[in-house]
Amino acid sequence: MQETRCCSIENRDKLILRKIITYCNRIADNLNRYDHSFSAFETDHMFQDACCMCVVQIGELVGQLSEEVKRRNTAIPWRIIKDTRNFYVHAYGAIDIPSVWDTLEHDIPDVKAACEQILKAGN
Repeated sequence: MQETRCCSIENRDKLILRKIITYCNRIADNLNRYDHSFSAFETDHMFQDACCMCVVQIGELVGQLSEEVKRRNTAIPWRIIKDTRNFYVHAYGAIDIPSVWDTLEHDIPDVKAACEQILKAGN
């Protein structure tokens, strides 16, 4: 019985990691749709909203990962990812657009790569 519980948690983590990757891919799709144009991001609220909602979902999913996965993968800033979600949700009007852009262009690809590596390694 204990072994089954362990495996279901592991499978749940795999599902969560795949969902995180899906949201990272959605952000990449949005960036590609607008040719990675910061100018478009600054002026198009729908572009902003679409990307920010994906970041919010990623943060929500990180909060659902098991502590075991987080402990095994300490190089990933899990807490910062979750805190970013909380900031976007609770202070949307105060979001710094250049900072969001930096997150989308640099941090999200790193999160995706890290999640893919965890899945590949089985950690």
